[in-house]
Order: sequence, then structure tokens, then C-alpha cells
Amino acid sequence: MQYTIKALITEYQKVHAIKIDAVLGASGNLTQQIMQGAPYDIFISADTSFPQKLSERGFTIEVPKIYAQGELVLWTTRYDINLSQNLQLLLSNNIKSIAIANPSTAPYGSAAQFILKKYNLYEKVASKLVTGESITQTSQFIATGAADIGFTAKSIVLSDAMKRKGKWIELNMHDYPPIRQAAVLLKYSQKNNYNEAKAFYDFLFSAKVKEIYKMFGYTPAPSKKEE
Repeated sequence: MQYTIKALITEYQKVHAIKIDAVLGASGNLTQQIMQGAPYDIFISADTSFPQKLSERGFTIEVPKIYAQGELVLWTTRYDINLSQNLQLLLSNNIKSIAIANPSTAPYGSAAQFILKKYNLYEKVASKLVTGESITQTSQFIATGAADIGFTAKSIVLSDAMKRKGKWIELNMHDYPPIRQAAVLLKYSQKNNYNEAKAFYDFLFSAKVKEIYKMFGYTPAPSKKEE
């Protein structure tokens, strides 16, 4: 969400004079911070299990809501690598390092690990894997060439900062569990910025924002009328 959130804040601030600070990090790490008292009003996560965990432990005002589904891509900045839907290309001697986000804390990393195991490649490429603590760090490995190739979010390769770097292909969304992304309003906001936080939280599920999600490589969650 690092690039998408900037667009969302910019759009919101066109009609609301309010300062919004976005704190970026892996979903698992942010969850730990919130449980330890971090002063956050809203939690937006690439994995529903983390906000659900917070909800079950009493850190949220209501249950999490799905706002979009993320998409996994294979990306490289090396033009001598021929990308293919067939992930056997990762076995090539031409590829020495493969970036992946930490599967235990980053949902896109978990999805990448799942697809590698599905095609019986995980053990074969394990020695090539370069693990980033978050999808942001993982993407930096790929963008800078520190890794020959890697798995990242479609929203990142479509961002203004990255869309002219290298080449990428979408991976079949049926090959990995849905990366359902959720947001939740945190109890911290009740004693601090509730009205402002609730207004921005509701904005995340508005029709206008769905168009922004599409533009940034997400599949927006359907509204109740669309289901």
C-alpha cells in the first residue's frame, strides 16, 4: 500500500483539511506494534489474519473489512532474463538470486512461497532465495538488481516510482491463496482522533476509492449490492 496510500491521502485531502501520517511496515510487525500500544488509529493490512487477530484480542472497534485483493507478480530488472508463466525459469543457472518477502510476516511472501511449493520448486531454489523483511524491502532488492528476479505486488510495479524499471508478468491468481486485504478501525482512535479516523476509514470503502485501487493493481472488494 505504500504507493496507493499516498494517492488515497491526496484524494482525501482535496476536500478534507486534515494531516494523515502513514506508517509503513510488514503486516506482522505492525500487528505487534499495535499490541504493544503503538498510537495508530487505522490498520490497513495485506492479510486479513492480522487485523482479525487484533479484533479477537480486543484492539479494534469493529471487525475488519475487506477493501481489495492483491495480485502477485514476478519482476526483474535484468533484460537478459526471459520471463515466463512457467516458473521453471527460476532453476536456470542464469538466475542466482530470487527475492521473496518474509513468508511469516508479509502476505505476498507467503503467497510466493505457496506457489513455489505448489510447483515443487521451493526446495530446489531455496539456496537462491533472498528474503526481505517486507514487500517494500523485497521490491528494493529487485529494483536495484541486488536480486536477479523476485516476487512482489502488482501495485508496486505499477507505481510511478517503479513502472519504468525492468519487466514483469502477472502470476495466475488461482495458483496461490487470495491475498485479501483488510482495514480496521483501532480502539486507540476512540480517545484521540475518532471522528477524523472514522471518516477516513469509511472513505477507504467508497466507490471513488475503488477506482484508485484498480489503477494501482488491486481487485476492489465488491460492495454488498455487487455481491
